[in-house]
Amino acid sequence: MSDILVVLPPLTTDNCVLFAKNSDRPPTEVQEVVYYPSADHATGSKLHCTFIEIDQVSHTHAIVLSKPAWCWGAEMGANEHGVCIGNTAVWTKLCHPGDHEEKLIGCDFVRLGLERAKTAREGVDVITKLLSEHGQGGICTEDHNFGQWTYHNAFVLADEKEAWLLETAGKFWAAKQVKSGTLVTTSTLTIGDDAEMTSENLIAQAQSGGFWKSEDGPINFSKAFSAEYPGISLSDKQMPDHRLQCVKSGLQTGSSEGKIDINTILGILRDEASSINFVGELLTVGSQVSVISAPTSGQPSCHWFTATPNTKYSVFKPFIFCDSATAGNWTVSPSSGEATRATFQTSIDRRHPLYKAHEKGRQLMETGSPAGEKLHTTMQNLEKQCVREVTEFLSTFKESDVNEVKDLFGVIAESEAKFYL
Repeated sequence: MSDILVVLPPLTTDNCVLFAKNSDRPPTEVQEVVYYPSADHATGSKLHCTFIEIDQVSHTHAIVLSKPAWCWGAEMGANEHGVCIGNTAVWTKLCHPGDHEEKLIGCDFVRLGLERAKTAREGVDVITKLLSEHGQGGICTEDHNFGQWTYHNAFVLADEKEAWLLETAGKFWAAKQVKSGTLVTTSTLTIGDDAEMTSENLIAQAQSGGFWKSEDGPINFSKAFSAEYPGISLSDKQMPDHRLQCVKSGLQTGSSEGKIDINTILGILRDEASSINFVGELLTVGSQVSVISAPTSGQPSCHWFTATPNTKYSVFKPFIFCDSATAGNWTVSPSSGEATRATFQTSIDRRHPLYKAHEKGRQLMETGSPAGEKLHTTMQNLEKQCVREVTEFLSTFKESDVNEVKDLFGVIAESEAKFYL
């Protein structure tokens, strides 16, 4: 259950592309922010994802991820080439209760797309090829209270020039390109008969499977494969259609002088009244906003992550790709990398250092007490100052400035933590 949005020129300031996502997951889940440098791999080597092993490629790109600490893949992230990818759960007619066969899960596809693609369009090819080869499936949460939770996935991919919406149902898929304006999606299939690319022989296979009739005309992907949500209690304001309209409304009314900037997006992601910032049976456990610089700007892109729950009471921290980049250790789970399969029967404390510090501060801020409001104001001002100073710094960025940004995310995460302790 996640909201993803992309804003492209001419609606943005400085002709950048804005990518944003809230990750709505079980409230117990810890989401870490981690960085992996580019790497070369031996011919014929294998890669173990969350559940299954697949062929590794010869080279993987540098990536920064916001990921559930229990799995290999990621809910969202970016790579060194300015590609951003996020996924959101969708329930389709091919989601079968009790079918927990282990394949690739949505988070795996996100990370694989970022590791292997230099453009958003190339990312579509990477994900759909892997989907065709391995399928999607497997338990999608570690929290026992959500049972054997499985779902299918929709993906949003963006780069400096365009965005793509990729929706899936089993091994079926449809994709749609957006080159200007906005792209918004939230936990429901939305592609109709306007897909620009689809899985091979989609119409024939949909008809043979009983999902579409020849007399119905051109296939409508959403109508053919959409299904009801199983086992999640949602109020009217938490339903995807409502949240979708609230995101679109926020984009229309929140622009500054006719242009949308990062501050507009931060406000939308923090909107609890609309459930874009989800607080309830599910919780927004991590958020990302990326400012993908225009090709002609000469500026590096900047990717902002929270790594903590409840966007309203979290601080976005900047990450910039460069040689010797690091995200530090403040947002790395102490149990990161442990075998995942055993954890479905055990309880592991996956809280990273920033999570633990923020947990204390969030409990105080959520009380609404004078002390809590004071802390909240302090953290808001810290973030505003950071956004302002980083934006100004990047506007005059030179290669000689690289040493000032290589550990920026970790330094600010440490500074944030000290305010809570």
